[in-house]
Amino acid sequence: MTTMFRSLSLMLTLAAVSLLAQPPRGFFPWWDSPMVRDINLTEDQRRQVQEVVREYRGKLIDTRAAVEKAEGDVDDLFNEDQLDVRRAGDAVDRLVASRGEMTRAFAQMSLKLRTLLTPEQWRELRRRQPQEQPRAQPQQRQQGPRPRMM
Repeated sequence: MTTMFRSLSLMLTLAAVSLLAQPPRGFFPWWDSPMVRDINLTEDQRRQVQEVVREYRGKLIDTRAAVEKAEGDVDDLFNEDQLDVRRAGDAVDRLVASRGEMTRAFAQMSLKLRTLLTPEQWRELRRRQPQEQPRAQPQQRQQGPRPRMM
């Protein structure tokens, strides 16, 4: 019974973590692409965009590092021969929290950047935004060795 519970917990956790690995919808680094030329930013807007990106760069680097560490912790715990469900669950909670912090920082930066654009520039940016790829669906677990995560 305990083995069945552990297996079920592991499968549900793997499905949840794989969904979390998706980037936030609607976010893309437009300020660092050729698209910037096409939306007719003024020199002042370009300067302000650079300032905002510079302001958030450290926070984004730190939050991405926290996500990578949490992903590694989850990976290590899930691949132990004797799965400790409590420790793995705690690691998943840390991963979820770190991804949330990264998403928050990116969204706050995106909001600041949006305030720098005119409505026409925003519409043009949205029109040129890369089309989103469909989100991956969790795969059915196949028989065989346990897959390495991330």
